[in-house]
Amino acid sequence: MKPEISVIVPIYNMEAYLPRCLDSLLNQTFSDLEIIAVNDGSADGSLSILLDYAGRDSRIIPVNRDNGGVSSARNEGIGRARGRYIAFVDPDDWVEREMFMKMREAAEMEEADIVMCTYMREFGTHAKEKIFPLPDMKVYRHQEVQDRITRRLFGPLGEELAEPEYLDAWGTVWGKLYRADLIKRAAASFINLETIGTNEDSLFNIQVCHHARSFVFLGRPFYHYWKVNASSITSRHNPLLESKFNNLYAHMEAYIRERGLPEEYTAALHNRICVNTLGLGLNIISEDNRASAFGKIREIRALVAKPDVAASFAGFELRYCAGAWKIFFLMGKWKMAAGMYLMLIAINRLRMRKTGGADNGARSNSSGRHRHEQGRTGNDAHELLSPDGPR
Repeated sequence: MKPEISVIVPIYNMEAYLPRCLDSLLNQTFSDLEIIAVNDGSADGSLSILLDYAGRDSRIIPVNRDNGGVSSARNEGIGRARGRYIAFVDPDDWVEREMFMKMREAAEMEEADIVMCTYMREFGTHAKEKIFPLPDMKVYRHQEVQDRITRRLFGPLGEELAEPEYLDAWGTVWGKLYRADLIKRAAASFINLETIGTNEDSLFNIQVCHHARSFVFLGRPFYHYWKVNASSITSRHNPLLESKFNNLYAHMEAYIRERGLPEEYTAALHNRICVNTLGLGLNIISEDNRASAFGKIREIRALVAKPDVAASFAGFELRYCAGAWKIFFLMGKWKMAAGMYLMLIAINRLRMRKTGGADNGARSNSSGRHRHEQGRTGNDAHELLSPDGPR
């Protein structure tokens, strides 16, 4: 018989965390599932651990292959999945025992194409729940899915600009349960990170949400997002980050154009470009960027002076921003690079102090990634800062 749920786990050099992840999946209160564990060319003991677990529980389907990156590994998992539902879990994360029971119940009760839960950020010494300003359960149907979910994946609009730290909080593929026939209907797949650098999750969700008829949000932190083995884009300067973000924007622009989506999608994307100056700015001020302080200020000035960035800031609605956010984005609009530099220094120190370490969205060896691949979606503005933003 076919399993009800297929859980796809892409693995690359995760021997220290893999047992915890697999144990959390095998101990689910909902047991009718298969775990498609794709070992993506690991050089450590991950494959040995995986084969040992598979020998003890037939629900684990081991797949061993040369390293091709997390996107390719997830695509292979989708191709092998037999369940009515598909979920994604990263190998250094873990899930609550009742996660799939509760999410499947919501999917069946509401006839939902997608169910999303919230998550806990785990720092080793402490944990923080990611709080969404929504009721414990919220159901979106038909056009609401497009207006409230799909469009938001392109970027924030209106009052959403008051919380730029939630830029990609809706875009992760982990913490969601998808109907398999939705993924097939959308012909959805993950784009190679060599092209866009980050945010393969959001692009995948744009594809499936555009075809979804219903979406359920559960305000329950069933997913545990492990951040201890983190390597922030702010401490590891990536000179190609800006060009890859531009490739990401090009993919989004093409999607809007080819499907004739409303103008508000383009406005949302322009706002994303503005918000992403935060992540790109933090990348510029990173410690291993050898440029002097004046050199980094020149880089920030060049960034906000680019025609597409300047045009995006021209339409950015500052009236929705509060406190320090308004000041930061006002400086971006006015191309005040020195002021942005000082604020970025303060923001970086604040987030480090708030989380007791590198609170970030990029993980050095996460999932199926090579070391040059970013670990989480986008510039992870929602993870770069504390939930209440800079003060």
